[in-house]
Amino acid sequence: MIGVLGRSLGRTRERLSAALQRIAPLRQPDEETLEALEEALIAADVGPATAARLVEHLRQAPSADESPREQLRSAMLELLSARQPGCPDGHLQAPAGRRPQVILLVGVNGSGKTTSTAKLGALYRGQGKSILFGAADTFRAAAVEQLKVWGERLDVPVIAHLPGGDPAAVVYDTCEAGRSRDVDVVIIDTAGRLQTKENLMAELSKIHRAAGKAIEGAPDEVWLVLDATTGQNGLRQAEDFLQHAGVTGLILAKLDGSARGGVALSIADQLELPIRYVGTGENIDNLAPFDAGAYVEGLLGEEE
Repeated sequence: MIGVLGRSLGRTRERLSAALQRIAPLRQPDEETLEALEEALIAADVGPATAARLVEHLRQAPSADESPREQLRSAMLELLSARQPGCPDGHLQAPAGRRPQVILLVGVNGSGKTTSTAKLGALYRGQGKSILFGAADTFRAAAVEQLKVWGERLDVPVIAHLPGGDPAAVVYDTCEAGRSRDVDVVIIDTAGRLQTKENLMAELSKIHRAAGKAIEGAPDEVWLVLDATTGQNGLRQAEDFLQHAGVTGLILAKLDGSARGGVALSIADQLELPIRYVGTGENIDNLAPFDAGAYVEGLLGEEE
């Protein structure tokens, strides 16, 4: 049965359905059928290199026990599972004996960082954790105001400075407040400007140092928020963040609005980072821990 994650992949599943139906009755697909499947995977934004790798698996490993569709499912699961460490709720704890856990969200403009900050806060509050937000996107006054509105709705305090202020100062003050208030999780929304590598590296490095000065070992996690609707373009835009931000995982936002949901496979294959959460809708509770099995089921659907 297809769950929430599967329903979010409905548009992507439609793009793959014809090619999957074509290989379904075949024990060993011919070359024309495999090429059609590869084209369908690329159209679903699996990415050329990853699509070629998956199809090559079918070409080289025919099985008497599994249909081509099942072989494809197994290859996808193997690719995803290799990048997903054992944290079933997508959440890693701060080191033993230290609170709070500090999470930085980074990404390009419009990727959904501020909304993802709010969704994470709602999710963790639902788990009984105390939360503090940091509005470190000081370059967009709208982002600060948006996070304050979410904070009021969720009853989560927000640490913010005046627009145009030093984002590292916001990060330091947020971490200090989180430590003094003994909260469980600090979630910090950072700026999403597309800048030169030099400026981006300097700013992110300063933010890291500020967090570490306030709380030894912070930040615990740096999650890159990618907009699923941008597909492969999002991966290319993320290059600077991957190189300079110390990214430890990803949030795939707006998956429900995309016909390019195959990008998660490309992420696992090319970026070699775990996907922690996926955005499954516009509501505050539409954020789900990434589950490789549920994702593949949602992508391929049920075999007929």
